[in-house]
Amino acid sequence: MLILAIDTALEACAAAVLDTDAGQLLAQESLLMKRGHAEALMPMIARVMQSADLAFTSLDRLAVTVGPGSFTGLRVGISAARGLALAAKRPAVGLTTLSAYAATVVGQSGTAPVISAIDARHDHVYFQIVAGDGSQLVRPSVAPIDAAIAASQFGAPHLVGNAARILADRWPKDGPQPVAIDAQPAPDIGWVAWLGAAANPETTPARPFYLKAPDAKPAAQPPLAAQAATS
Repeated sequence: MLILAIDTALEACAAAVLDTDAGQLLAQESLLMKRGHAEALMPMIARVMQSADLAFTSLDRLAVTVGPGSFTGLRVGISAARGLALAAKRPAVGLTTLSAYAATVVGQSGTAPVISAIDARHDHVYFQIVAGDGSQLVRPSVAPIDAAIAASQFGAPHLVGNAARILADRWPKDGPQPVAIDAQPAPDIGWVAWLGAAANPETTPARPFYLKAPDAKPAAQPPLAAQAATS
């Protein structure tokens, strides 16, 4: 199976082509960035596909991170994946950033639970907890930092994600201490591809996975009488 993976959810713009039969990435590229994903993504995808020496119609599937993450970044990646999938007549699947983070470290610390954490701002985090074998312990949620820490009742954890250090700095001194801290700015694009290979297109659509509403909201419209008075 040939899979094009895309990630623009957080602080990176990344793309990769995975050949599952060969068990390797044919090409990959990743650039750290907080803004500019829209301008960087399509040229990056073109370079990755050229490096892999593949036409889009040779792909079997597209995989994209669908959140939680930056609302703008998510729209860029998901729109690109959907558009390319439609043009190539191939399915597109969506993977959460929390699961992609967890996949990179599951099992690295033996049976230690893995807490994936993403900065949700305003003293909150998006988080998910899985066991050392990857089975879910706490479903994806958004909560205050202290509440996310309190939700971990499964022993000394392995922390991963762009908020891993935030959790570690607030971790109670009298509790089991984290066994490892992987403060990654974005998920590994290779693991996004592998998760995409395992995903079911019927149950993992490429659409945004939001755990809270946008911080920015459109301005309220004035009452009709007020509009008339100022016209």
